[in-house]
Amino acid sequence: MDFIVGLDGNKEAPLHKQLYDEVRGAILAGRLGPGQRVPSTREMAKSLGVSRTTVTQSYDELLSEGYLEAVVGSGTFVCKELPEDLLRSAASNGAQAPRAPSASSRRNPLSEYGSRLKPMPTPYRDREGLKEINFIYGVPDLDLFPIRQWSRLLSRHCRAAHADALSYISDNLGYKPLREAIAAYLGRSRAVRCSPEQVFIVNGAQQALDLIARVFLDKGDRVVTEEPGYPGARLLFQAHGAHIHPVRVDLQGLQTASLSKLPPGIKLVYITPSHQFPMGVSLTLARRLELLAWAEAQGALIIEDDYDSEYRYAARPHPALQGLDRAGSVLYVGTFSKVMYPGLRIAYMAVPADLADVLSRAKWLADRQSPMLEQYALADFIESGWLERHIRRMRLLYGSRRDATVAALGEYFGDRATILGDSAGMHLIARLSTGLGDDEVVRRAAKAGVELASSRRCYFGPCRVGEFMFGFAATGESQIREGIRRIAQAVSA
Repeated sequence: MDFIVGLDGNKEAPLHKQLYDEVRGAILAGRLGPGQRVPSTREMAKSLGVSRTTVTQSYDELLSEGYLEAVVGSGTFVCKELPEDLLRSAASNGAQAPRAPSASSRRNPLSEYGSRLKPMPTPYRDREGLKEINFIYGVPDLDLFPIRQWSRLLSRHCRAAHADALSYISDNLGYKPLREAIAAYLGRSRAVRCSPEQVFIVNGAQQALDLIARVFLDKGDRVVTEEPGYPGARLLFQAHGAHIHPVRVDLQGLQTASLSKLPPGIKLVYITPSHQFPMGVSLTLARRLELLAWAEAQGALIIEDDYDSEYRYAARPHPALQGLDRAGSVLYVGTFSKVMYPGLRIAYMAVPADLADVLSRAKWLADRQSPMLEQYALADFIESGWLERHIRRMRLLYGSRRDATVAALGEYFGDRATILGDSAGMHLIARLSTGLGDDEVVRRAAKAGVELASSRRCYFGPCRVGEFMFGFAATGESQIREGIRRIAQAVSA
């Protein structure tokens, strides 16, 4: 490469836009000449320590604008005739160069919602770019899912060819036997009090959050989120125009005493009380009661995201916050992505009875219904006991892998590593004292073949340096040990 590319993750511009500007600038300045080959997306991503998707986005834009051209079997090259050359040639021949459309003349200007999405960070992960050892969080061990039993259930309903499975259904809340099975399961496993009429089947927990935001938020409404907290929820509320009030989390969970200091008019509180994301602590009973009393007095609604509460290793799972609610303030959200597999795309809400009708209308306008064959099979999977057997099995496995993660951090980092949170969930937070910035630690880990993420994107405001998320559920114990050994060696180099 005949030019140097410098990307800065602290800049407001996303990385793919920075790379686009760098390559285009090098072409226009002549540092990359006409017909010169540029590195492949894989080569460029490796040299810069970014995802291949980031590079692909930049190259696609340069290809579409005529700065680069792709030659099948040969690679990607700088175009011999650039857009600026063509414009100058047209002007010298007396032709009028096309003008860029003004904001007022564009046919399809973005809505306020669309405009708020533009500066947000790219949410997806580049699966192709994942490293040899992967501490990615939120992903279960898919190799141990009982796929044969699940396939038999799906096949049985495919052969039966239910008319409802192939068409629209009258009840867009979801397949009623599945809602009955979920209501019963939540009652015995999470102490959630609800009837099947209060249970909604949705396409992932993120859709549940989006439906709630659509129904209850107007632009400028106030929303409380945990600090640090799940960025997918915070960004969604911001996209709907909400004003975010981050409330700090300590070893006892959300600091509920801070709620009384907030301005009046809080509309929603988003919380992960059973296993706080990302810190891993649980909200104490005293704070749960304080939160419920405050929400009832304020007329605020609480979204309880119970994303991986099934996995506790040192004690029984905490009962859900919803089971303590007597005022109808809690909208409970759960998912099968963590206990089964993410590709299933089935999650659920248990909502107060007086809010079910309006949320049902929002669900109908969004997508009518979730896929039916999977709902039939899932109802059988729960009722036959397979779900709870699988959870018990994975609870033992993940508990052992968490212990292996803690042991390896202690072995290779010693007192330079501090483990945060309860013995629960599918990831843990470790504070590592390395003397390096978070980006440098992640870069060195990636160079050593280890995928690692800091907790920085979970903070709304200033973040704590040196906090890293170790997802252990999908990684074997030998790989966990080897991955942490490589990280320790890399940061000490």
